[in-house]
Amino acid sequence: MKFPIVTVAMVSVALVYVFWGQSQEQSDPTDPARFSNLQANPVKSSEVVDWAITQIPEVCAQAMGKDEGGDALAECVDRAQPRTSTCRRAVYDHFPDIVNSEALFRDVSISMMNCLVPQSGIVRP
Repeated sequence: MKFPIVTVAMVSVALVYVFWGQSQEQSDPTDPARFSNLQANPVKSSEVVDWAITQIPEVCAQAMGKDEGGDALAECVDRAQPRTSTCRRAVYDHFPDIVNSEALFRDVSISMMNCLVPQSGIVRP
């Protein structure tokens, strides 16, 4: 039986690629100021979606209200995390690739946040 040189080489290259990707710096979270002048500097919808995902703890805190404790907030965040890919796909399918207005930014971000942290129709004073 021959030694599988090609297979070993391909697996080695794949492992080097994975380790190289892990060693790269992670991108900084999107600065909200980036969205201040969308007509002059449009952004990709993926940037808006990524920013909305970073807002999960704040959205959960707002949805839970001030009466809820830290456990309820942590549970809300834990429930929202698995929804990110499904919500991301829904927003990408429903909105254009480029966000170039404040109204479109608002619609994309609110749709994403509502998908991540669904709230009941109860209105709180």
